[in-house]
Amino acid sequence: MIKKYLESILFISNKPLTAKKLAEICGRQKAEIETVLESLKREYNNSDKGIKIIEYDGKIQMATDLESSEIVEKFLKQELTGEMTRPQLETLTIIAYRGPVTKMELEQIRGVNCSLILRNLLIRGLAESKLDKKIQTTVYNVTLDFVRFLGLTNIQDLPDFERLSKHETIESILSRD
Repeated sequence: MIKKYLESILFISNKPLTAKKLAEICGRQKAEIETVLESLKREYNNSDKGIKIIEYDGKIQMATDLESSEIVEKFLKQELTGEMTRPQLETLTIIAYRGPVTKMELEQIRGVNCSLILRNLLIRGLAESKLDKKIQTTVYNVTLDFVRFLGLTNIQDLPDFERLSKHETIESILSRD
């Protein structure tokens, strides 16, 4: 079961993770995590899969296989230059008006998983993530490029910023347990 958990976490993570961090997330000992990671590396790195598990400076991450790089680059170029989807625009709007906002808050407001949407917004350079040390979780905000792209000088220059950033319906959704 732990192997499945590690595989899932590495798959959705947009940044490299240490064995220590993975152990904390899974509530397991670091040594056990390291053993399972070695098994996963053997499974992925010694096969014909399009995904490899890389390790650098004590951090582990899933990455695409080198032989797949051309097709992945083509796909990403289309993703980055193509029009944004409605879910991406909705998520970006929430981040713009409510940021900094956690992934969990985004998902409460939208009612769906936002992992892939957030990844796309991060890749496009429209959103950024950082660890909020006070709440010990990642929060998302729009970037300076986003503000500049809209021709604004400040995020508070968005239409109805004051009213929408403190919207009572959103507040009630976020206050539910």
